[in-house]
Amino acid sequence: MQIQEIKEFSQIRARARAYLCYIIGRHISQYMQDGNIEHLLHRLENLREVLPQAEAIYVIDGNGIQIISNITKNKKANGKGKGEDRSNRAYYYRTVREHRCTLTDPYPSLITNELVVTASFPVYDNNGKLLFIVAVDIALKDLLKMVHPTSVDSHFGFASKVAYGAFSMALFGVALLLFFKGVYGFLHFGMDITHIDINEVFKSTILLTLSLAIIDLVKAIFEEEVLGKEKKNSDTDETHQTMVKFLGSIIIALSIEALMLVFKSALTDPTKIKYAVFLITGVSFLLVSLSLYIKFSRPNDKQNKK
Repeated sequence: MQIQEIKEFSQIRARARAYLCYIIGRHISQYMQDGNIEHLLHRLENLREVLPQAEAIYVIDGNGIQIISNITKNKKANGKGKGEDRSNRAYYYRTVREHRCTLTDPYPSLITNELVVTASFPVYDNNGKLLFIVAVDIALKDLLKMVHPTSVDSHFGFASKVAYGAFSMALFGVALLLFFKGVYGFLHFGMDITHIDINEVFKSTILLTLSLAIIDLVKAIFEEEVLGKEKKNSDTDETHQTMVKFLGSIIIALSIEALMLVFKSALTDPTKIKYAVFLITGVSFLLVSLSLYIKFSRPNDKQNKK
C-alpha cells in the first residue's frame, strides 16, 4: 500500500507543501529580532495543538544541530534528539539552498519505521542570517488524509477497496466454476479416447478460455485497486494491456465457437453454415477493431510518457 501512497503524494505534493507551510507560517514568524529561543518554544506548543497529527516537532540551528528535544507523542522518542547533527538531512540543505519552507520526499522514520515527510521552516534575523529551522515530521498516511481526503486510507477509499475486493472474489469464483466445468467436460470420458465427443472438447476449450480471460481481469483489478500495486508502465498503457488480454481471450473463444459451428453444420445441416459465416464475420470485425484500438492508442501513450 505504501507504493500507492507515494504515488498519491507525488500528485498532491505542491498542495501539501503549501498547506503545511501556511500552517507553520501562521504560528511562527520567519524573522526574529532577538533570536530568543524561549519565544520560539512557546510558539511550538501552539503549533503542536494545531498539528496533532505531527509525529515530531523540533528545531535545529543554522549549522544543522538540533537545539531542543523532540516534541512528540511517541514515548520512546519524547525528550530525545537534542544535540544531534541534522546537517546531512535533505530538509536542512534544501531549506538552506532555497531560503524557503520546503517539504521532503517520503522516507522511513527512525521513530516508527513508517514513511514520513518533513516540512522545514526557516527563521532569519533582520540581516537575513539563518537562525533556526523548525522541522515538522508527519506520517505520509496522515498527510494524505489531511490534504487529500480521497486517498486510499480515507473512508471512501477503504470502502472502494472493499467493494473491488468483493467483486474480484466473485469474479474469481465464476472463473473457478468455468474452469472445473471445462475440465470435467473432457475428463469424464476417462481413458477411452474412442468415446471422446469433439463437440464437448470444443465446449471445454471455450470454458477454459473464458476462465483464463476472467482470471486476467481479476488479477488486474485486485492488484491495482485493492493492493495498490505499482503499474509497470503508465496508467494508460496498463489499461490497454488489460483490455487487450481480455478482448483477445474473448475473440479466441468466439473463434473456437465459430469453428465448432462450421463442423456441426457440415455434418448435420449444411444450410445452417451461414450462421457460422455470420459469427466468423463478427469475430473478424472484433479483431480489426482491436487492431485499430492498439494502433491508435500507442501514439497517445508515447505522448503521455514524454
